[in-house]
Amino acid sequence: MQRSPLNVVLSSGTSISSTALMADSAWRAVAYCLHPRVIYLSLLPLILAATGLGLLGWFGWEPGVAAVRQALDTWGISHNVLAWLDRAGLSFLRTAAAPFLLVLMVVPLVIVVCLLLVAGLMTPSLVKLVRHRRFPQLLDRDATPWWRSLLWSAGASITALALFVVSLPLWLMPIFAVLVPPVIWGWLTYRVMAFDTLVDVASPTEREVLLKRHHGSLLGMGILCGYIGAAPAALWAMGALTVILAPLMVLLSVWLYTLVFAFSSLWFAHFLLSALQAQRQASPSSSVSGDTVDIHIGTST
Repeated sequence: MQRSPLNVVLSSGTSISSTALMADSAWRAVAYCLHPRVIYLSLLPLILAATGLGLLGWFGWEPGVAAVRQALDTWGISHNVLAWLDRAGLSFLRTAAAPFLLVLMVVPLVIVVCLLLVAGLMTPSLVKLVRHRRFPQLLDRDATPWWRSLLWSAGASITALALFVVSLPLWLMPIFAVLVPPVIWGWLTYRVMAFDTLVDVASPTEREVLLKRHHGSLLGMGILCGYIGAAPAALWAMGALTVILAPLMVLLSVWLYTLVFAFSSLWFAHFLLSALQAQRQASPSSSVSGDTVDIHIGTST
C-alpha cells in the first residue's frame, strides 16, 4: 500500500507522521531560543532603537520640535484647536503638543526600521546556527542572488496585503475576524520563512519538491506562528496601566515580537533542514514522487 506523503520514515524503518516532525522541530526551536546568540539577536532591536532614539534626541530634538510646532501653527485645524486650548486655560498643552507628536511619529518609525533590519539578519544567522549544530553535512546547492529573495518576499507581502484588503468586509463577523487574519499571516510566514531557510542550501528543484510535499505542515506552522505573533498585542489590553507603563510596554512588545520571529525562524529551519537531509539521503525516485522518505530524529539539539 502506498504511504501518505505526509508520513516520514525513520532510518530504523519506523514510520511517523509529519505532525511528529513538526512537534520535534517545535521543541528544538524553543530550546534554541535560550541559546546566547538567539538572546543577543532578540535584544538587538532594543539596543538599536535605544541608540537611534538617543542620537536623534541629542542631535535632532530641538530642530524637530521646532518644525512640528511651525507645522501646527500654520495648519488651520491645529491652529483652531490650540487657540481653543488657550481660551480654556490649557495653554500648557500647546507647549507639550509638538514634543508629543514628534515622539508619536518618530518612535514607531525607528522601532519598525530596527525590527526589519534585525529580521533581515536574523533568519540567515539562525539557519546557519541550526546547520552548524545539527546538519554540518548539508552542503550548499544553490547560490541564490539576494535580489531573488527580496523579490520573493515582496511578492508574497503584496499578495498578503491584497488578501487583507479583499477580506476586510469579512472582519465584520467575529468568527472571520479571528480566523482570516492569522490564516493570511500564516501563509505569508510560511512563504517567506520557507524560502529564506532554503535559499542557499537547496537547489530550486529541491526547494520546489519540499514546498509541495510539506505544504500542509508548513502552512499549519505559519498559522500557528501567526497566532503566537498576536500575543504581544495583548499587553496593550491592560487599560489605564498601559498608559502609565507605555515606555516599558513598547520595549517589552518589541522584544516579544523579535523573540516570536526567532522562534518562527528556528521552527522552520529545524523542520525544513531535517526534511532536506532526508530528501538527499533518499533514493532519487522518492525525492520526486512525494512518497515517504528516510529521516532521523535524534535526541541531539
